[in-house]
Amino acid sequence: MDDQPTQREFALDVVCQLRTAGHEALWAGGCVRDQLLGLPPKDYDVATSAHPDQVRELFGRRRTLAIGAAFGVISVLARKPLDPIEVATFRTDGDYLDGRRPESVAFSDARHDAERRDFTVNGLFFDPVAEEVVDYVGGVADLEARILRAIGDPLKRFSEDKLRLLRAVRFAATYDLALEPSTLHAVQAMAAEVSQVSGERIGAELRRIVVHKSRARGALLLAEAQLLPPILPELASHAAANDGLWEAALSRLEQLQHATVPLGLAALFFDMFDAAQVRGIGRRLRLSNKEIDRTAWLLAQLPAMLDAASLPWPRLQRLLIHDGRDELLALLAAARPADDAGLARCRAQLARPIEELNPPPLVTGDDLIRHGVRAGRHFSALLEHLRDQQLAREIFTADEAVAAARRWLADQPSDS
Repeated sequence: MDDQPTQREFALDVVCQLRTAGHEALWAGGCVRDQLLGLPPKDYDVATSAHPDQVRELFGRRRTLAIGAAFGVISVLARKPLDPIEVATFRTDGDYLDGRRPESVAFSDARHDAERRDFTVNGLFFDPVAEEVVDYVGGVADLEARILRAIGDPLKRFSEDKLRLLRAVRFAATYDLALEPSTLHAVQAMAAEVSQVSGERIGAELRRIVVHKSRARGALLLAEAQLLPPILPELASHAAANDGLWEAALSRLEQLQHATVPLGLAALFFDMFDAAQVRGIGRRLRLSNKEIDRTAWLLAQLPAMLDAASLPWPRLQRLLIHDGRDELLALLAAARPADDAGLARCRAQLARPIEELNPPPLVTGDDLIRHGVRAGRHFSALLEHLRDQQLAREIFTADEAVAAARRWLADQPSDS
């Protein structure tokens, strides 16, 4: 059986086919940056002198998608499980009237294509045949100096696409780069204009920041770049004052080993917002309902988990069998020292067999009704009371549960 080619080999093959057909072709952008940083590229993009119709003619219409053809981009498909390769014609951009995308593009050459990009570290090309970097913008020197610098005039770059204001912070944090002074000053000067970007796009950038291991530095850079007031005004005053709540949030972000979006946001927001505020922020940033619900749940449950060492077992047991348990324990670990007694108790309990940690209920609602217990307004509270008694090892059999139910009901005020 033939060996399956890698994504890198597929990207090399695309370049070779373009060159065989007489076109210039290079790898472009993030894959070049990541390679120079010693990181595995997430994907490969190809830039070429070939026009979109020529790319489609070369690779065939069945193997290409023209979704981005208006901007000179054609996707070349591969056999699964490989991802498509985006092949973009060298171009210059027209005016950016909406603060996000150019109104028009004109096909050009590699140098002009590099000069219209956002940051020098993203404006690099690589010749995979000669294995040489092609650098028109000084990106190699900036990578070596660990600097993130806008290409050309930073105010012009950010005026073209306001999302670049947030991307500057994300790239600097993710790749451990210092924001070059004029680039940082431009972000600060234009920070309020990021509000022109859709909540969905802002939320997508914030997601990437909070799930990355550099999340604490990302939050600090958002504050330094003055981007918190327009995107998270609820946090801005705490960051500006550098108060205890802000410092605690940064510490939690730093301590997290890995983070989902809800976990990262909960670490950032804890002690500053209630569930209603979190839901409002989540809707504004176009987070999914699942992300919003889990973030709110984590924030609601962490106060109890901070007292896990003394929390009654039925209450703790319910948290330890919840499907958000791992995120909640990670949040607790980020907020407490490694030798915290509550953490130790949780870990010890989780080592128990599942039938001990989460035994099936002794009785169900149907069981109680069959024994003559009438359903009423107290019924759900009764079932919770019986579950608590079972978990506290105060009752052990179905008969004991029915008897306990009758005693509990006798102590309740009459419905009349």
